[in-house]
Amino acid sequence: MSFSTNRDSTRNLYNLTASKWVREEPWVLSDFTARPVVLELCEPVTGLLVLDLGCGEGYCSRELRRRGAAQVYGIDISESMIAAASQQEVKNALGIHYEVGCATNLNHLGDCEFDLVIAVFLFNYLTIAQTRECMGEIIRVLRPGGRFVFSVPHPSFPYMREAAYPLYFQAENTGYFSKRDQQFPGRIWKRDGSWLDVQLIHKTLEDYFDALQSAGFNTMPTIKELRVTSEHMALDESFFGSLIDLPLHLALRVSN
Repeated sequence: MSFSTNRDSTRNLYNLTASKWVREEPWVLSDFTARPVVLELCEPVTGLLVLDLGCGEGYCSRELRRRGAAQVYGIDISESMIAAASQQEVKNALGIHYEVGCATNLNHLGDCEFDLVIAVFLFNYLTIAQTRECMGEIIRVLRPGGRFVFSVPHPSFPYMREAAYPLYFQAENTGYFSKRDQQFPGRIWKRDGSWLDVQLIHKTLEDYFDALQSAGFNTMPTIKELRVTSEHMALDESFFGSLIDLPLHLALRVSN
């Protein structure tokens, strides 16, 4: 898959759907099953300079700023997503800077500039080669001892479940190794019954760890396999119940 092909596919998808992602409270499935853990892995954030790669409409950027980050800088490839984030900033000014940009090319950012870099469901839109490029840029802009926190769909999830509500990637249950770097369509639901189209460029667990190592991350990462919990079931069994005991996402934290 060429860079321009998947870049344009991602940009077009989110330019068309940006307004549907805007929210100020948890609403999308992964707002419950992934983002709270990602944000906890970022702690402590007080006083930190943070880069949010693939920031979308700014959901995590805003939360990190509210948790005490000194500055948050959000980059996304979708012009419409950045416009939506900027509109939220106008409505409720938190001092977050947003700009359109590419996660594999951060040349306009200086070396050792950030204390924390996050990438929440960014790498499922990048090929293996692009993931390596991006992680190389991330370690460059991180200060010594800085932290990198990211989440991805669990690599095994698409192969464990048919395409169905409330989350799927249409991998057809075969080809865990042979379909590396292939793009699958997916869909994730909100609790109101509406859905959002998403995409997955499949990578194995080994691919992610090889990318971290090739970028120069040599410390042992903290890894969380994210799932539906008893708290989710108590909140809304009809929404979360079909995903019980499945590995939905991975969240990782690593220091440089």
